[in-house]
Amino acid sequence: MKKPWSLLFFALLAAGWGLACVSAEEAESSTRLAELDAYWQEVSRAVREGDFAAYRATCHPEAVLVSGKSEKSYPLSQALARWQKEFDATRDGTMQADVEFRFSQRFGDPATAHETGIFRYSATKEAKETTVEYIHFVALLIKKADGWKILMEHQARPATQEEWEALAKD
Repeated sequence: MKKPWSLLFFALLAAGWGLACVSAEEAESSTRLAELDAYWQEVSRAVREGDFAAYRATCHPEAVLVSGKSEKSYPLSQALARWQKEFDATRDGTMQADVEFRFSQRFGDPATAHETGIFRYSATKEAKETTVEYIHFVALLIKKADGWKILMEHQARPATQEEWEALAKD
């Protein structure tokens, strides 16, 4: 004969009141994704505020940028040197910039991450019309003692606003 408390437990479980059991792997994945979400939020903040030093700090010193548009790859440090003037203009208030990220695939382990999605970059220079670009991207990151760092950014090809909207906003 079943004890009354066990019947109550099964009744609550059947009613959806069961305790969530989370495996160590699921907890690890959840922690990694929370850290990565914070990483992408910091990238967005740095772009929005024109904080070049903070943006550079999200990059590994040996990171590579792969450009589908130009069909080239080169050190990300070269791109950073080009982009610094826009960061400075944003910081000084002569330009507004923003970047948002949405993901179609995210996997990795506690020390590595492979992120696929679309980013939306918008810029308004000198009170002119705002330009918006949607770009399919792939990012490879590693976790260092001071946080996640991008090792490779592949800006694969242009995306459409419809593709952007089809990705669930996190």
